[in-house]
Amino acid sequence: MTTQPLQTSLQEHTITFPDPFPLECGAVLPGITVRYHSSYGTHTGRNVIWICHALTANSNPADWWPTLVGTDKFFDPAQDYLICANVLGSCYGSTQPDGPDFPVISIRDMVQAHEKLRQHLGIDNVHLLIGGSSGGFQSVEWAVSHPHICNNLCLIACSAQISPWATALNESQRMALHADPTFLNGNGTPTTNQGTATTQQNQNDSTSQPGNNEKPETTTTPGYNGLAVARSIALLSYRSYEGYCQTQAETENDALTATRAGSYQQYQGQKLAERFCAYSYYTLTRSLDSHNVGRHRGGVPAALSRITARTLCLGIDSDLLFPLSEIDYMARHIPGAQMGTLSSDFGHDGFLLEHEQITSQLCKFLNSEARP
Repeated sequence: MTTQPLQTSLQEHTITFPDPFPLECGAVLPGITVRYHSSYGTHTGRNVIWICHALTANSNPADWWPTLVGTDKFFDPAQDYLICANVLGSCYGSTQPDGPDFPVISIRDMVQAHEKLRQHLGIDNVHLLIGGSSGGFQSVEWAVSHPHICNNLCLIACSAQISPWATALNESQRMALHADPTFLNGNGTPTTNQGTATTQQNQNDSTSQPGNNEKPETTTTPGYNGLAVARSIALLSYRSYEGYCQTQAETENDALTATRAGSYQQYQGQKLAERFCAYSYYTLTRSLDSHNVGRHRGGVPAALSRITARTLCLGIDSDLLFPLSEIDYMARHIPGAQMGTLSSDFGHDGFLLEHEQITSQLCKFLNSEARP
């Protein structure tokens, strides 16, 4: 007997658009594939909630926002029509790179793919467009380039333009990838298995728990070690001093050297390297560096003034990557925007963790009177 899927879950889809897809850099992709998740049933007569995912997430927000998405959660697939599309360049089902020389995919290119999907699905209006981190990049770019499509906009822990600080962090991560000889084979020659830019587990790596400092065994995944180091660099900008002190403080008073935080860095780096693709990571960090809603639009303030949606900008008081000043800047330049602050000891990652505060802020925002 066939079991019917729960209507409270999200359904996975993959669609191919065969027409040439021009990129902002001038290159043209020979068609694109988009993986997305959505509520079961039709969007007709339901509020459409479009969720834009962050850097290494997939298109199923119930996986990475489980406290906000699911049965009886703030975003309930059985009540509203939820949709999230995997970005171009990712390794979770959408068009992805087969090596480090893949063309630059800008945030605008990602949004154009989203827009292509929206039109294909016949979604005329998005009740709420929401994204955190680079998902916020996509959301604010979309609200600027197509202001008519959404009624409400929520931008969490992001900015209107990539900062020099964030760009420097991204470049350091790419340097880590280039330092891995399997990424470019050391002399600019692609590795023999570069064409398999897929998500895969390293079956030979026994390191699966925090606290194991053993060096991972040899893997054939291109850029594996470089990606692990890149992730450890990024993690420092995602967390905070207070967060590390709370979770990674030493428990052995008489130890010669501190090891717990280092072990945690090793674990988190290997954890990403086992599930993600180094070429996708390289491509997506370059995408981050393209983010500037003001490019060819007369500057950031002029671009933000185009937004017509009711807007809530949420910042995190301990965020090193996107400090509150960047959130405040957006809120001051988006007509009628509201700003809220999330209090967290966990830095930028608070956009994934502080679900009670996010829920409270969204409830107040969506239940408030319409903007004059």
